[in-house]
Amino acid sequence: MNQNLLFYSANILIVDDLPTNLRLLDSVLTQQGYNVFKAINGKLALRASTTVDIDLILLDILMPELNGYEVCRRLKAEAKTAKIPVIFLSALNEGFDRLKAFEVGGIDYINKPLVVDELLIKVQTQLSLRAAGKEIMLLDRRIEELTKKREEGIESVKNNLEIVRHDLLTGLPNRVLFMEAVESALQRSRIETDYRFAVLFLDCDRFKVINNSLGYLLGDELLNSMARRLQDNLSEQDMVARLGDDEFAILLTDAQDIASAAEVADKILIALKEPFNLQGHQVFISASIGISLGGKNYQQTEHILRDAATAMGRAKVLGKSRYQTFDITLHQEALRFLQIESELRQAIKENQFRVYYQPIVCLNTGKIDGVEALLRWQHPTRGFVAPAEFIPIAEETGLIAPIGNWVLQEACHQLRQWQAAGMVKESFTISVNFSPQQFSQQNLIERIDQILMQAQLNPECLKLEITESAIVEKSQTTVSILQQLRSRNIQLSIDDFGIGYSSLSYLHSLPVNALKVDKFFVQNLNEAPINTGIVPAIIRLAKTMGMYAIAEGIETIEQLERLRMLDCDCGQGYLFSQPLPPEKVIELIAREPQW
Repeated sequence: MNQNLLFYSANILIVDDLPTNLRLLDSVLTQQGYNVFKAINGKLALRASTTVDIDLILLDILMPELNGYEVCRRLKAEAKTAKIPVIFLSALNEGFDRLKAFEVGGIDYINKPLVVDELLIKVQTQLSLRAAGKEIMLLDRRIEELTKKREEGIESVKNNLEIVRHDLLTGLPNRVLFMEAVESALQRSRIETDYRFAVLFLDCDRFKVINNSLGYLLGDELLNSMARRLQDNLSEQDMVARLGDDEFAILLTDAQDIASAAEVADKILIALKEPFNLQGHQVFISASIGISLGGKNYQQTEHILRDAATAMGRAKVLGKSRYQTFDITLHQEALRFLQIESELRQAIKENQFRVYYQPIVCLNTGKIDGVEALLRWQHPTRGFVAPAEFIPIAEETGLIAPIGNWVLQEACHQLRQWQAAGMVKESFTISVNFSPQQFSQQNLIERIDQILMQAQLNPECLKLEITESAIVEKSQTTVSILQQLRSRNIQLSIDDFGIGYSSLSYLHSLPVNALKVDKFFVQNLNEAPINTGIVPAIIRLAKTMGMYAIAEGIETIEQLERLRMLDCDCGQGYLFSQPLPPEKVIELIAREPQW
């Protein structure tokens, strides 16, 4: 019942007079399975839209002869092309007139330089709405045809139509029925001036992981359980619909303000955090929710769902498992995102990044036996930018791969310099975070081999720290890469272990050396008896599987003593040292501290 291929056959027309832009968009959309058509000017675009059944148009603003506004106006003036959704493309410095874009019939816009994730989300949203519109038109035609049949068949026809308006897996209303309900609420708001309603867009944060690790049958069972739990937490007059995969939409028919909608969102988030028992598996999930408040300020129903989806995307960026309401600041945040992305690209060119190092202490001896390399951005005007501010953007834009490669190279060379100068032992190790996106690079193993060879560093001194999601979500290709890394004696750690993955079966098939206990659990050690809770469980798991355990975020002597009692192997945190520049960390190591 998973609908991953739902929009793969959609026809998308790209209109841009710059061949480089056409090639970029063509590559991105073709990889997603869309059928892509291209036009280098407005006249060709108008001709293509009348000869091919186009589902969506991505339209550049500045073009010779016919600009984007005029092309859109002509498209909307023709019956055959009037209903094709148009998303405008515009660079921030082109003086883009948002009001004019909507007046001539545009449905949305995307600023250049393009953010791939934003592009794909907006494309899928508009294709979803387009598909819903087509379904409604087909249903209307069916109704006209079927009503001509004999009276005794009418009841059967109604039943069939009701099925078409419901999701076959969960039995919930589908997108068609949901959009009809939103349209009714919007019509009511135009008559009753004080009437308000709300639309919630909900997306499961880890459904893909569960599908891949437990299988599609349990994934479908989880969707059914989620559907029931959502219904249980709504009033009878409200509606919950399944839009596709793990996306749900909720219509609150009487939400007079954001506060009342947020109260429902909070209730849903709490309900979804309770474990799901699926055929002997206890599965934990969370969700991100976007909220848009509907009323007479909206002219089109699809805009309400679009804004809720935009707010949901922002909730994910902020850390998931939360809700976010839509307001104008989201647009401002999008501009900020583009600004930081642009500055990150400049930072790569100008080498504005620095690597700091945090000591890792052997808890048995109390001595430093390694360091973790941590990225820092020294902005030319703003000083040091917090990693939490730019790392998520680097990950979303794909810039984390070149940045991560640079950190790996810098860290390996730094360690070898220390070893060659006799500042640290030959067995001293360095840990480097390895982004999931770095797994997608071509010739990854050869790249790492080259870095180690150029640095003349023993591979046994390198530890790569990988997130759980990078392992669980990936294919056999990732497993093969990990095995090749271990065959070179490079050590592998799972970073931030214990933050929510319920199925640990993947550990048995992976060549992992260590589990790093997330600092959240370490900092709550004092709240439970010494042998109960997450931390002792993770340490026992590591020992059972022949791995060693590393605790992050140690800040107090009490935490250190508890970890020693639990036989934790290593630890790091501000109790020992904050991350330091290379010269400062060497000064610390030279003093040979012992905790």
